[in-house]
Amino acid sequence: MRKYEAMFIVQPNCVEEVRKSLISDINGVFSSETELEEMGTRQLAYEIEKHRSGYYVLITTDATSEEVNEFERVCRIKEDVIRFMIVRLGD
Repeated sequence: MRKYEAMFIVQPNCVEEVRKSLISDINGVFSSETELEEMGTRQLAYEIEKHRSGYYVLITTDATSEEVNEFERVCRIKEDVIRFMIVRLGD
């Protein structure tokens, strides 16, 4: 398992209960302990899907390649996720 940092942006107009459920679903992809940081609503550098702001969430965890693939799959499926990225941290 390697250390990863995953970030995704949720639509700013998403209802709080739906957003909490979405964050829980995405965080549940990882089997090991995660550090979850909800960074809140921030202005985007450029417009994404007609949104000028988004709700940022950062997850730091140890993950397998299967979990990374599942994270990407789930983020693509969820309509409220407007952008995502996962990066492997140094060895």
